[in-house]
Amino acid sequence: MRIVVDLNRCQGYAQCVYLAHEVFRLSGQEALTYEPNPDDERRLQVERAVVACPVQAIVIDRLAGAERGGTS
Repeated sequence: MRIVVDLNRCQGYAQCVYLAHEVFRLSGQEALTYEPNPDDERRLQVERAVVACPVQAIVIDRLAGAERGGTS
């Protein structure tokens, strides 16, 4: 799984941090850092974070599933 965060769109609401704290972190007051290639066992947490983002700044790269032969 690969995730992409539009850091220009991100407003630091940190909903992703609450839902997937092993993937997303706040550095300082509002600087988001994240693991772009989290383990697949974190998929549900990441999907919840994607949905919870109030500015829709997080995207799961759909090409990652296609590489494994999955459907998107």
